Amino acid sequence: MRSQNLLLFISVLCVSWLDLIARPMAQAALPQLQDNREMPSLAPMLQQVTPAVVNIATEGIIEIRTNPLFNDPFFRRFFNAPDQRRHRKTQSLGSGVIIDAERGLVVTNNHVIANASQITVKLRDGRNLEAELVGSDPDTDVAVVKIDGPRLTAVPLANSDKLRVGDYVVAIGNPFGLGQTVTSGIISALARSGLGITGYEDLIQTDASINPGNSGGALVNLRGELVGINTAIFSQSGGNIGIGFAIPTNMVRQITDQLVDHGEVRRGFLGAQLQDLDPDLAGAFGVASGNGAVLVNIMEGSPAHKAGLQPGDVVIAANDKQVTNAADLRNQVGLKRIGEKVKLKVMREGKKKIVTITVAERDDSQLLGELRNSRLSGATFGEIPQYSRAYGRVQGVMVYEVENGSRVGRAGLREGDIITSVNRLPTRDIDEFLNVVNRLQGELLIRLHRGNQAAFTVIK
Repeated sequence: MRSQNLLLFISVLCVSWLDLIARPMAQAALPQLQDNREMPSLAPMLQQVTPAVVNIATEGIIEIRTNPLFNDPFFRRFFNAPDQRRHRKTQSLGSGVIIDAERGLVVTNNHVIANASQITVKLRDGRNLEAELVGSDPDTDVAVVKIDGPRLTAVPLANSDKLRVGDYVVAIGNPFGLGQTVTSGIISALARSGLGITGYEDLIQTDASINPGNSGGALVNLRGELVGINTAIFSQSGGNIGIGFAIPTNMVRQITDQLVDHGEVRRGFLGAQLQDLDPDLAGAFGVASGNGAVLVNIMEGSPAHKAGLQPGDVVIAANDKQVTNAADLRNQVGLKRIGEKVKLKVMREGKKKIVTITVAERDDSQLLGELRNSRLSGATFGEIPQYSRAYGRVQGVMVYEVENGSRVGRAGLREGDIITSVNRLPTRDIDEFLNVVNRLQGELLIRLHRGNQAAFTVIK
């Protein structure tokens, strides 16, 4: 009897001990409601935002590159090869964000709709609407399309300049064509540039999962405001590794306004060759911080020249916003509307100066004469400045600017290069340069000087 009572006591003790262990485990696995209030959730915010995020499907036709020999008429006649071009049908999937419900304006990435002959927008409620292209800008990877339909929902735009590293964000898009998907994370970094993703970079970095198909989708804050347009991921495998990039809304707003008004971006022109300010240069120019952009060369007749800027000036702020490097200054000027004024804070011989420039549109025909060879489009050429005799006795034409993704850029030309001949014909000044390139057909053999070295490159 005594042994039975002992076994009963041990059993009750074990049950009570297990109950004590299980109770906090159950509470940890499923938090209880406090004061009869619901648990924190992003669902209410997403219910307002997700109808404004759309899926975009495109179809297009591209020309397939053939062997260069087939471009030779003699080769085609000798082998009786037909004179025809081959084409291939393309399809792509991406995302977009409705920013104006009344006008049906949808923002997406340029690479989502590039080469598209047909664009279809699928709304959250399942409707499929045909879209027309309003305009696109490859240099910022922003495009605007327009749809026509009732009951559209737009997402409000936030001021992306107020973002902070550590702010919570949510990415919404159409990864891998699965349909609308939501991921969350934080702002990992701001003002990322020099990545080679776009020509004008001031990107938001986030660890919210972004995968192929998210391009053009929304990056929103916890108030449901758009802070960026997802554009790219950093990955060697093609999948998400926690490093994604988005175009900030302030840049998106500037680009979309111009695309809607003009169908293109009329980019501001400074007319100066820029260089990053490193610690050694900062000490030499008497600049306390390591942030800024050094003006290396000034093109005559350009906005920089008219404003009185000089080689050796260090721009440390534009419109009271700090300039971190050369790319930052190029962005701030290049994204301004033509005719706008930009107040530059400049360090010259250790003293601060305020210089105001009026943004002008780059006009190669006005600055250089009429350049009719399309193979050289995407670059600005000018005379070698008189004060820039570091090139010794080299005579030629200076490359002032090169657009990202242009033929000139792909051929290897860089800002500051000196072109001394084209197809072995001398180009000692702008007049000779224009006379040579305007009468040449086919590929161009360029001889250039860079620093103390010379090289040849071919522009096809």
